Amino acid sequence: MRLYSSKITTIVEAVNKTLVDAGDLEVSDREEFKRDVESILKEYRRKDRELTDRAKDELERKKLAYSDLFKVKRSMAEEQDFGIGEEALNWIANQLLELFMQSKFVSEIYADDSVIRKKLKEILRRHMQADEDLDREVRRHLKHLTENTSTFEIEYQKQLELIKRKHGLD
Repeated sequence: MRLYSSKITTIVEAVNKTLVDAGDLEVSDREEFKRDVESILKEYRRKDRELTDRAKDELERKKLAYSDLFKVKRSMAEEQDFGIGEEALNWIANQLLELFMQSKFVSEIYADDSVIRKKLKEILRRHMQADEDLDREVRRHLKHLTENTSTFEIEYQKQLELIKRKHGLD
């Protein structure tokens, strides 16, 4: 699961429609509420990028293979109680729930936390699913290469960038 910046506005609108229009939340200022939701999503992206950069630095420092990036990043994320991959859904949903409880723009919460959390995770999963779809599409183009080789890794990154541009993802 990955949160692309191009999906943030779509997710904010989906949260607004799913929770506010459905009556789970009552907000005093819809635009400020949307900006609050957007800020949580942008903060997630910032922290994720920062963690990736730190993990890359660690790989370089320890002279590890690039294929160890996710393992190193996951270890760092666990230390900071930050969700990546599938855990990203829980982390973002929890941050949003906390925001709803503390925001001066949320007047009333009518639904249980578990109901709101479930709806948030469904929204996030639907809009963050692109990562697996992209991976499948990239791998379809690289069938002729052997996985876990440096050539594969280089071509994978090139193909991934091309496909992201094609689909309007960053």
